Amino acid sequence: MKVCVLIPAYNEAKTIGWLIRKVKEQQGIGEILIIDDGSTDKTAEIAEENGARVLRNFRSLGKGNALRKGFSYCLENGFDAVLTMDGDGQHSPEEIPQFLRLVKNSNVDLVVGNRMHAPQGMPFLRLITNRFMSWIISLIIAQKIPDTQSGFRLIRKNVLEKIILRSENFEIESEILIEAKRKGFTISSLPIKSIYLREAVSQINPVIDTFRFSKFILKTLLRW
Repeated sequence: MKVCVLIPAYNEAKTIGWLIRKVKEQQGIGEILIIDDGSTDKTAEIAEENGARVLRNFRSLGKGNALRKGFSYCLENGFDAVLTMDGDGQHSPEEIPQFLRLVKNSNVDLVVGNRMHAPQGMPFLRLITNRFMSWIISLIIAQKIPDTQSGFRLIRKNVLEKIILRSENFEIESEILIEAKRKGFTISSLPIKSIYLREAVSQINPVIDTFRFSKFILKTLLRW
């Protein structure tokens, strides 16, 4: 199975080099693709120095836009699956083999990392928001997904070929699950660590992104 690790990144110069080096240590990875979403620091340069392929947006267009750009690249270049990770060090590269084993040994189409089984260290507001959003999405797709906002996930090529994604920001995490379920694909969750670095600054704005999520849910229900 030819797998691309796709990492959308915005001003992650402090962590991106370490992350790429750790991902390269894992077996079964075909390529590491960084979508630099208009960073104003040296994210892109550091990523290239550490051996990743980098596609740049010259201004920030949002995580959803970055992921859609990466998915298109992966489909055009013949990858069998895409493993997405965040660029801030929140996801442990050592857990990549778990995703690969689960997909290779089952008929699962999409695997979502689940931090909610042991969310120690997750900021309280993020914990409450995540649980609420996961509850809503689980109701919509009629399947319990404990951590619908997790960006650490593995998606088979056949899913990306069939679903249509429109989101430009963080709501794309939910849109992928809804569209995959709508098309009849199987979704599974996998326990992962909850890692929050003290110096890391979240790109999520609780007020703005909750409003975007609510607007997205309303549009989804009208189309469902």
